[in-house]
Amino acid sequence: MDLQGAFHVYDTTLRDGMQQEGLNPTVADKLAIARQLDELGVGFIEGGWPGANPKDTEFFRRAATELDLKHAKLAAFGATRRAGVRAADDPLIAALRDSGAPVVTLVAKSHDRHVELALRTTLEENLAMVRDTVAHLRENGQTVFLDAEHFFDGYKANRAYALEVLRVAFEAGAEVAALCDTNGGMLPAWVSDVVHDVQTSTGGRVGIHCHNDTGTAVANTLAAVDAGATHVQGTINGYGERTGNADLISVVANLELKLDRQVLPQGLLREATRIAHGIAEVTNVPPASRQPYVGSSAFAHKAGLHASAIKVDPMLYQHMDPMGVGNDMRLLVSDMAGRASIELKGKELGFDLSENKELATAITNRVKELESQGFSFEAADASFELLLAEMVEGERPAFFEIESWRVVTETLPQAAAHGGGAGEAVCEAIVKLHAQGERFVLVGEGNGPVNALDHALRQAIGRAYPEVAKFELIDFKVRILDQGHGTDAITRVLIETTDGTTSWVTVGVGANIIEASWQALVDSVTYGLRKHQA
Repeated sequence: MDLQGAFHVYDTTLRDGMQQEGLNPTVADKLAIARQLDELGVGFIEGGWPGANPKDTEFFRRAATELDLKHAKLAAFGATRRAGVRAADDPLIAALRDSGAPVVTLVAKSHDRHVELALRTTLEENLAMVRDTVAHLRENGQTVFLDAEHFFDGYKANRAYALEVLRVAFEAGAEVAALCDTNGGMLPAWVSDVVHDVQTSTGGRVGIHCHNDTGTAVANTLAAVDAGATHVQGTINGYGERTGNADLISVVANLELKLDRQVLPQGLLREATRIAHGIAEVTNVPPASRQPYVGSSAFAHKAGLHASAIKVDPMLYQHMDPMGVGNDMRLLVSDMAGRASIELKGKELGFDLSENKELATAITNRVKELESQGFSFEAADASFELLLAEMVEGERPAFFEIESWRVVTETLPQAAAHGGGAGEAVCEAIVKLHAQGERFVLVGEGNGPVNALDHALRQAIGRAYPEVAKFELIDFKVRILDQGHGTDAITRVLIETTDGTTSWVTVGVGANIIEASWQALVDSVTYGLRKHQA
């Protein structure tokens, strides 16, 4: 890679992003994320701070043999040497040398107040720390980037000193000086002015590192690029401390698709949605549905007026073709839907309603009626497909007939005798049904009534349809619709089920949570069987 000429896309998910509350990946997780980042085509992957903690040290040790990066260079993060100690003698600098990373990103103080209060040293010694550390690592054969911490605040307080820190780093051999909005308080116009002044004053290569505390991290990053920055830092899905860092995918997508700047290898931006969601699975943070470009709602349309226009030309209500980032257009079915929405959604699910306007109108009216009762089909495509099949084919898909079901919750008194509390609650469900000409009666136990019903239903149907053994309930959401009625309120339940390959969501509404859950469970198994039978 031409470090001098190429535009730098620098990912710091594995270091700065992991400071997000609730994120605590293993070394194996970090290696898995690094492989996905490389598939996106980023130029640099910052792996962590070797020597500062055992996990990051282990990551770099394993990365040497377990990572085969095709696009990215691995960067190790660390700080300048300690005050009063030569870089060659500092054990943390030694950890950076020994990391095996071809690139080292050094964080340095550029705010005079931080130098004196946080580092507790002089402004002159801080400059010496920068000069000595950059030069030492360059002599060791490593490329050095500088992260100028609190740069924008330091620039406001003492412009001359903030610029001098950068000049010293460039003179010692740093390839890039990334200006860090560490507190996240900047706005685009301010960033633009400072970046322009830095580039004019130092003549060095400028980078940008933004946090999202004002909600403008992506805009600030783009403003910096417009002012001359050629190195952008960010994290996948905007992970990071407090409100997060600049979302790197949004930054890159805007540069490529809006500003016509090729910053990733050709065609790899189409992997963005897959990779963003894949990394979310590793971090165990649910993907944000409204995330620009790659969110599941980024190209979702709900209003009937929008759907009517989309039938003519999808681009009338979309700023780009979703496939450019590997996403897809979605049509949401709700009480706002008109006939055009139903026709388009039906076509998406394999039902052509374009030649039967009366049927399309009847389905639209039925959806509006059910949604007025509390159903929500925009998040439950599986239940909507069953409704379509019922109205188009004349009957609801049926693989079994329910005779009866019941669920009982009891407390075991012996448990209470030992602990002094109310005892352990045990749930048992009995399901009676007919399938494939036979009658099945099954009992299921669970840690709650819905869990017990789920076990009993799948065991019973599984006798007739063995493929049900693959089905597993993976998510369960409850919403009280008329909260003023308290425990007498209408309840909506959404259930997500998987067969190990794909997943689907069904909805149930009832006067109590058990009744609503039962509806969603029956729909879930019915849809799964319809899918597998097809």
